[in-house]
This record gives sequence, C-alpha cells and structure tokens, in this order.
Amino acid sequence: MSSTEENIQKAADAIFDAHATKKPVAPIRDMLEDGDVDGAYAVQEINTKRWLDAGRTIVGRKIGLTSVSVQKQLGVDQPDYGMLFADMSVPEGEEVPVGTLIQPKVEAEVAFVVGRDLAEPDLTMSDLMSAIEYVLPAVEIVDSRISNWDIRILDTVADNASSGLYVLGTTPRKLDGLNLRSCGMVMTLKGEPMATGAGAACLGHPLNAALWLAKTMARVGRPLGAGDQIMSGALGPMVVAKPGNVFEARIEGLGSVRAQFAKGE
Repeated sequence: MSSTEENIQKAADAIFDAHATKKPVAPIRDMLEDGDVDGAYAVQEINTKRWLDAGRTIVGRKIGLTSVSVQKQLGVDQPDYGMLFADMSVPEGEEVPVGTLIQPKVEAEVAFVVGRDLAEPDLTMSDLMSAIEYVLPAVEIVDSRISNWDIRILDTVADNASSGLYVLGTTPRKLDGLNLRSCGMVMTLKGEPMATGAGAACLGHPLNAALWLAKTMARVGRPLGAGDQIMSGALGPMVVAKPGNVFEARIEGLGSVRAQFAKGE
C-alpha cells in the first residue's frame, strides 16, 4: 500500500524540524505504510524542494547502504540515495563546530567528480568512466535526525540517506591506473586504527555504486551534471565522532583526508 499524502507530509515536517532544531525525533517509519520506500523518497523530495527554495544548492549525490551486511540488517536488497548540498561540504583543515550535527559518525569513501552531464538512464560503465573528471579520498560525516540511530530503511531514505557533512581530499587523481576494487582503507584516530576496509566492500567496486547512482538519478529526474560530486559509499564500518576528534582516512592510491571536530565547552 501507498502512504497517504497527509502522512508523507507529517513525516517530512518532522525531519525538516529536527534538521533545523538539531533535536532528534522518534522513527518516522510508523507514519508510512510498511515497506513504502517510494513514500520515503517522497518525504525526502519534499524537503529537498524546501531546502532549494530556501537557497541551498545541490552539488552532488550520495549513495548509502552499499554494504550487503547493512542491507540485510535493514531488510533491503539495494542501496539508497540522498542529495549533497553545498553547505554540507567542509574544507579539509576546517573544524566541524560543536552542535552542527546531532549524533555524527564518520566513514571513509571514494568520491568522484564528473566532468559532463549524465542524463541517460541507460548509462553504461564506459559512459560513466569516460565522464569521471577525477577521484578523491573522502570522509562522510553521517548523521540521523532519528533518535539514537533507531533507523530502518524508511527512516534513512526519508532522512536524505542519513546525510550530514563531508570532507574531500585536496589532491585529485585520474581514474586511469587506479585499482579501486582492491584499494585498502584505514581510518585512524590519534594514530590508532578505528576502521579498515577496501573498495570491494562498496557494492563490489566503488564504480558499481557510482553507476547505480547515476542511472537512478537520471531515472528519477535529478540527473548528475558536469561538476557534480559523488560520494560512492563506505569502504568500512562507521565510527562514532566526538568533540575534539580528528580522523584521518588513508585510501591506497588516493592518499589521505582528515575530518576534524571542534572541542566541546
């Protein structure tokens, strides 16, 4: 069954208000019909339009649920997507102020920047590869407007795929010569490894994730354009971020990137 327009709007209002106030809300999945992923994306789209009307700018897309184990945990068999807004980008070296997010976690990812529009829903891998301008290491700082990260698929889809902020590395690499399937990743805190992984953890290859995202975005009417950024999904587990933490993610072939959190009062 499809969720009612009234309940979709209620869910959108709850998430929109939580985003504005930084006060999490109870899971919104009970507002929607069981399994209504389309309804959850309708919630996301309502808030995307609100933010665009308020002056925010979309600069890319993110893909979530690229790990098979996480998909099983949430009872789905495919990834999800969310919007990247310009004000979500944190320049490397700048601190994330305390109170910017509700309950942040970090994960290391491969980011792609595309050099031309990708508007065709029948894109091939060669189309995507020829369109990628360069590749960067990245840290996604995920967040949830849902209390205690008590999420299922409808909650995270509605909540812009649990997006928060992201940090891109500053040394671009060309796709040629990179082995992104087997590239190793380690994310450290104070020199201690907090998460490890590899490109294969991301739908078997980060390019698989990026292709799914590009084709899906074309199909739903928000295609990727020249200059857009793609956050292609986690290479390893998420790690809770606390005030004062400085995480460094190193990805083989891409170098490193750091995400810094300001100290609390």
